[in-house]
Amino acid sequence: MKIKDAKKPSFPWFGMDIGGTLVKLSYFEPIDITAEEEQEEVESLKSIRKYLTSNVAYGSTGIRDVHLELKDLTLFGRRGNLHFIRFPTQDLPTFIQMGRDKNFSTLQTVLSATGGGAYKFEKDFRTIGNLHLHKLDELDCLVKGLLYIDSVSFNGQAECYYFANASEPERCQKMPFNLDDPYPLLVVNIGSGVSILAVHSKDNYKRVTGTSLGGGTFLGLCSLLTGCESFEEALEMASKGDSTQADRLVRDIYGGDYERFGMPGWAVASSFGNMIYKEKRETVSKEDLARATLVTITNNIGSVARMCAVNEKINRVVFVGNFLRVNTLSMKLLAYALDYWSKGQLKALFLEHEFKNRAGILWSCWCASWTAEFQLKHGPSLLRNACHSGRADPETAVIVCHWEPKDKSLILLVFILNVRMVSFAAWKDL
Repeated sequence: MKIKDAKKPSFPWFGMDIGGTLVKLSYFEPIDITAEEEQEEVESLKSIRKYLTSNVAYGSTGIRDVHLELKDLTLFGRRGNLHFIRFPTQDLPTFIQMGRDKNFSTLQTVLSATGGGAYKFEKDFRTIGNLHLHKLDELDCLVKGLLYIDSVSFNGQAECYYFANASEPERCQKMPFNLDDPYPLLVVNIGSGVSILAVHSKDNYKRVTGTSLGGGTFLGLCSLLTGCESFEEALEMASKGDSTQADRLVRDIYGGDYERFGMPGWAVASSFGNMIYKEKRETVSKEDLARATLVTITNNIGSVARMCAVNEKINRVVFVGNFLRVNTLSMKLLAYALDYWSKGQLKALFLEHEFKNRAGILWSCWCASWTAEFQLKHGPSLLRNACHSGRADPETAVIVCHWEPKDKSLILLVFILNVRMVSFAAWKDL
């Protein structure tokens, strides 16, 4: 069956990563709108575009990261600007209600999303916003987003960088890194927790391991120890603190270096080890506790990343994720930790756009949204026809969509359980 009237999904083009702490949203703003398109554009779409692009803050918690905006890029044959927006996950119900108030569902009935929240809040999107979520795998989006963003570059600047002289704070400086030949690559995604992926090609990657000690651990412990109320406040405290006031160092135990095993006296022997002493607890500051918490988390992540790199025989390690947002301090600590644990053999690499998932979702959402909308529109008739020809009950059948990017076609397969398979091919020219 040929679908002659099939069209590309209407704007707006969104991708969402609904995490445990933050919702990260990517929005593609077209800048090549024709006069005909502008004339046909409905008021609700104009209102949404104006609202998103004319503000840098939305309510009291929503932020558009202007410094991350990608200008004048081509996506799915359209020229435009790629915007990155974030807000706390706890405010997602407000976002859904805003979409309903602005009649978002009259423009788009399917929204592509990833993250745990895509499952947790699916019912809210459907019942309140009249929107269907097309759920995408989080790690697939991470890899696709990383490779896509690196391929388009950051407005002419290098996307990937590292910190030279990571072990010497006074000489530490940011340096560009060429990632044109990225494979193999170890990707350390630091969000509330940590996931580590070994990437051997754009289609060959696996999750190696992870740890529950991530950004959520840092903020949770800082909130308990210091009373801070935000991630930014915790980082500000950490930047002013001295972790050695809380940590027990090698020199505190050996009186200097542990030369037999090459351990310098300034290395941490026990995180928060000094806090067993009453006099130390009485003199340590909240800033010291915040810094010690950050050092504990980054040292652990660096150690795990190094072991994974050795096991997978990969010498390039890229750190990404929400934890690194506006967080140069943690990046430098991670760079130092990886340099220390690998004895200088590994560099910690970072990317200007730490929210890779959002770009990956948007990269996937054209096909995903069109597929999902096509299935909603044409699926019932295909199901009836297939079941009639197969003499089966529709209740025993299921539709599966498959997008074939090479020849730009969509295949709908109707599986009739316990009978046989009847296939229908539907295609369109892009």
